[in-house]
Amino acid sequence: MDYNTQRKQLQLPEYGRTIQKMVDYCCTLEDKEERTKAANAVIAIMGNMNPHLRDVPDFKHKLWDHLAIMSNFKLDIEWPYPMPDIQLIQEKPEKLDYSDGNIRFRHYGKFIQQIIKKINDYDDPKEKQALLEIMANHMKRSYMVWKKEPIPDEIVFRELAMLTNGELEIPEDLRLNDFKEVLINHHNNNNQKTNKRRSSYKRK
Repeated sequence: MDYNTQRKQLQLPEYGRTIQKMVDYCCTLEDKEERTKAANAVIAIMGNMNPHLRDVPDFKHKLWDHLAIMSNFKLDIEWPYPMPDIQLIQEKPEKLDYSDGNIRFRHYGKFIQQIIKKINDYDDPKEKQALLEIMANHMKRSYMVWKKEPIPDEIVFRELAMLTNGELEIPEDLRLNDFKEVLINHHNNNNQKTNKRRSSYKRK
């Protein structure tokens, strides 16, 4: 048996092994004019694989670049475009810096965690307190959406203090909204899903 794993690795697998064989055959032709004709024929076949793009000038240029890559830059023909720079193609992209993904409380999310740490940057006490109240209410709502259960304000305040390492002073008179509509909507959605399932069973 002849398995693909035992064959020569394809330079551009998206074109398939048949196209690669055609390119290899072009390289074996001794006459430069014949090689150029054969190369144009291969380009036409490659273009037919994407007929909606084959008449776009930039797309044609890309096809010729792909032909050069598939021939390992060894195909000696009359190129209609400058050959691509082999060093740029072989150059590896820079490594992306990924975040560590450390989210202390997943029910609040990472962005909330980052925003809360910025509240201390505000100098105006009234503005800082207003932002603190907005974020605390948002945290409570996020918690109830995630957990599907009510949460005492004290838990929000405690976790808010933990997220800011105790640097953010929470006013004693701060009271948060109850967000009953979150639980009501959750209850209604569950009832709707249950009714749909019952209706589907009855139809069966």
